[in-house]
Amino acid sequence: LESICETGGVRPDEHWEENLRAAHGNAAVAHELGVDLVSLHAGFLPHDPADPERPKLISRLHELDEAFKGEGIRLAFETGQEDAETLLAVLEELGSDNIGVNFDPANMILYAMGDPVESFERLAEHVMQVHIKDATKTQTPGTWGAEVPVGTGEVDWDGFFRVMSSKGLDVGMMIEREAGEDRVGDMRRARDLIRELH
Repeated sequence: LESICETGGVRPDEHWEENLRAAHGNAAVAHELGVDLVSLHAGFLPHDPADPERPKLISRLHELDEAFKGEGIRLAFETGQEDAETLLAVLEELGSDNIGVNFDPANMILYAMGDPVESFERLAEHVMQVHIKDATKTQTPGTWGAEVPVGTGEVDWDGFFRVMSSKGLDVGMMIEREAGEDRVGDMRRARDLIRELH
């Protein structure tokens, strides 16, 4: 997790100019393809408002927003690398109705950033898309947990879909499977679970 904190998202100074150019290019391609939402990991937004890295990251996220907004594309930050409270504060600081959240419940577990269902409820008004992915907690603090097939991990899917229903969320649900020996089969089983619960 320490190395991801150093290299993930838009934090590394040595890649920022290249990342910003890529963002403008990606926004243009998304517009050409008719894609109206792009999601990304912002990269470990500091929990402490006094952290000297925070103003830099806020400025960079604002520039990314401008790049995508200029092409009529919404931007969603994927959850996981910060807790719900930190992400809410950053969204408020950015103050853009073009930016929202791609909520990944498994990432909340993998990064040990809070209960997925409680976090989902707190972030619901900003959610533009969700990932259907499951995980188990790490046994060694500072390391990843394990991504597992949907329905076999620690995400409370009944609670997750209750929040979707109670908040009236009608957003795209993307099944994500990055591990395992039968990814297609795992994705089909995830699809079946969604149909059962949603």
